[in-house]
Amino acid sequence: MKKAPLIRFGYIAALVFIGSAILFSVTISKGQSSGTFNQAGNILITDQFNNRVIEIDPAGNIVWQFGNGPGDTSASAIVGTNDAERVGDLTLMSGTGIPAGATTNCKKSGCVDNRVILVDRDGNIVWQYGQFGVTGFGSNQLNTPVQNTYLTLSNGEAHVLITDQGNERIIEVRRIDNAIVWQYGENGVIGNGPNQLNNPNAAELLANGNILISDENNNRAIEVTHTTPSKIVATFTARGTVSGVAFASRLPNGHTLLTDSNNSRIVEVDRNDKVFWEYFTNTRAGSNPSPLPTRAVRLANGNTLISDQFNDQVIEVNPAKVIVASYGMINDPGYSPSTAIQMNAPYSAYVIGDYTGITPPF
Repeated sequence: MKKAPLIRFGYIAALVFIGSAILFSVTISKGQSSGTFNQAGNILITDQFNNRVIEIDPAGNIVWQFGNGPGDTSASAIVGTNDAERVGDLTLMSGTGIPAGATTNCKKSGCVDNRVILVDRDGNIVWQYGQFGVTGFGSNQLNTPVQNTYLTLSNGEAHVLITDQGNERIIEVRRIDNAIVWQYGENGVIGNGPNQLNNPNAAELLANGNILISDENNNRAIEVTHTTPSKIVATFTARGTVSGVAFASRLPNGHTLLTDSNNSRIVEVDRNDKVFWEYFTNTRAGSNPSPLPTRAVRLANGNTLISDQFNDQVIEVNPAKVIVASYGMINDPGYSPSTAIQMNAPYSAYVIGDYTGITPPF
């Protein structure tokens, strides 16, 4: 979770830009539309300061959502959500919370959530770790969970990997009894030594069994063994140039894709940490000077899907660095009940059914 240097609010005409085409919005019901739920190719987005997770079709129409909009910071919403993934027909999401001053209704002291929840299509919570409004690191307690990864073990057991940012740890929780079965990082300890993190922002289970951690304020992604104790086996910094690693994923070619948030850059590095490809999100006309992108994932088609947080957009960029799809209006936060025409600091976006470089739930 990052604080915005400046957040503006406003409502504008309902338009979605996809390539060079302009698509007008359609009217759909709150929560679900006549579109197809859980369709491969749809995009699941955490619309952070609108306190909702939305699933949109390629035209930008909302076909499903959880959360009632920016005014609802109750337990029936998902407050300041930073991450969501589709698990079969369920949706796993993190209730990160909103820092003080980031929105008008959380201006004085912020709004706390501190849950990771799994919900069904109808919005019923079928599993939960953490307690709404409770901050801590004891049993069933979290402090600013920013990312969640669903794991299915070879024996069929389900676990959830949670990036518990405020507690400076990654925890692996067994779903059946909410027991913590693995942890990296000491509770509440900031550092860059063994078993220490500084504002971790994501964790992915790799095909080799290791865990790739986005150690944001240590300006690195680290690959650690999935053992107790763990050890660091690789570090990625784009040769010392990254600042604020918000997300990292391992690509099929063995490279690592880093979201270099403070530099407004998405950077792919090879096994030797050498820059192979990069894209800056703040060079476009109308861009926030510091949009702090938070999630970049490579797609099966070779393009990169980027959550460009304080540009209030999700964009798809091809290898030639051309934007081929865009959702939201650049640097213009707002709320649209039926489309992704306006969003407020979208934090993550994943194409349903596309697990290129990220951990599949099954």
